[in-house]
Amino acid sequence: MRILLFSALALAVATPAIAAQVNDATALAMAKPRELIVAPDISAARRAALLKPVDAFYGFWINGSPKLLGEALSPKFIDHTLPAGRPQGPSGPATASRGFLTAVPDLKMEVVQRLVVGDRIVSHLRFTGHFTGFFKDVRGKGQPIDFIATDILRVQGGKITDNWHLEDNLTFLQQIGVLPKS
Repeated sequence: MRILLFSALALAVATPAIAAQVNDATALAMAKPRELIVAPDISAARRAALLKPVDAFYGFWINGSPKLLGEALSPKFIDHTLPAGRPQGPSGPATASRGFLTAVPDLKMEVVQRLVVGDRIVSHLRFTGHFTGFFKDVRGKGQPIDFIATDILRVQGGKITDNWHLEDNLTFLQQIGVLPKS
């Protein structure tokens, strides 16, 4: 089964000032992927149950809502690709979101495509914005950023229990001038 979803709200604005103005219902609508591909053995009811916490997770990335993050993640959430310095568990994504929004206050996130297979949901994401904040001790000068990321999420018992993710950090660090471009 292949389902295509296109939304005028696919691009999500998530800045500290704007994020607070995006209510949870709007953030959930904005978190819908442009394209959804579902394995043929997954019923509509199962698909909806799997996607509910995933939509909440990406809604959180849009508006920073602790409520959406709580709806998304199991208390036993494990980040299998945890970067150094980030706490394990549900507080990890909250820490990451705050840090990234400090560097890129006009962050936009687009869920380009999502695949649903078994208890796994794979999302291909695109982040854009401008480096006008701070990253560690470096101050942005308005450099444009545009990079991708991929999440593999496991959903069990109505919550995300596991995440394996890969961000194109090399491109991001080159775009903000922290690393030289090759």
